[in-house]
Amino acid sequence: MAEPLHWNLSPEVFSFSPLPRWYSLLFALGIIGGYTIIRQMFIREKKPVELLDSLLVYVVVGMMLGMRLGHVLFYQPDYYAEHLLEIPMIWKGGYASHGGFLGVIIALTLFARKYRDLSFLWLADRVGVISLFTAFCIRLGNFCNSEMIGRPAVDISWAVVFDLIDPVPRHPAQLYEAGGYLVLCLISLFLYYRTKITSSNGRLLGFIISSGFAWRFFCEFFKEDQVPFEAGMTLNMGQWLSVPFILGGILLMANIQNRSSSK
Repeated sequence: MAEPLHWNLSPEVFSFSPLPRWYSLLFALGIIGGYTIIRQMFIREKKPVELLDSLLVYVVVGMMLGMRLGHVLFYQPDYYAEHLLEIPMIWKGGYASHGGFLGVIIALTLFARKYRDLSFLWLADRVGVISLFTAFCIRLGNFCNSEMIGRPAVDISWAVVFDLIDPVPRHPAQLYEAGGYLVLCLISLFLYYRTKITSSNGRLLGFIISSGFAWRFFCEFFKEDQVPFEAGMTLNMGQWLSVPFILGGILLMANIQNRSSSK
């Protein structure tokens, strides 16, 4: 069997400074790439491109607040109940993608109420596509940081040893998840450009939610637990949080389809 890959990249891009970090750069790449994608969608559909700067602010703020509060509430509520002043210290890490998605949904709801030219579902279909690209970049950042590591895997040829953590060959679970999000992003772009899926607002969003969180659910089987209370659980917190999104996405697609059929 081939020797496992040894991964020991420093999280810091420059050794003389803690900033920037690879995670931050990849996070920024996800946002910039997503902005580029949705800008082309706006141009293609003759929507007001000048609204994109405001949309970007809403989405980024909603995502960051949601990711942070999601981690605080879902993963370490007891700790942060005793350390309230640490909640805003986002530089210490601690983010939850489920909370980030909820934060984006709230942000889009507020944006659609203010700028009534664009409906919530119309926006969500398109922001959903770029959210997959951003998720892809974020998981690459996790890999670069040697965080959210996979479970031990001594019997596969593509195992990775995260030297900054321990000498154990592990599943590169971050890359599993990142690869899945990239594939789903490309599928969503194909559906957007080559099919009529967006003729009914919300149908593409339903596909993105259900497939994206189903992939997240699957990848969790290859990850180490993030917090101690997950030990011994049949499904970990990430999987339990994914279930409502999976069901919600399926129900959204079914409801949109039923409404389209009844017209």
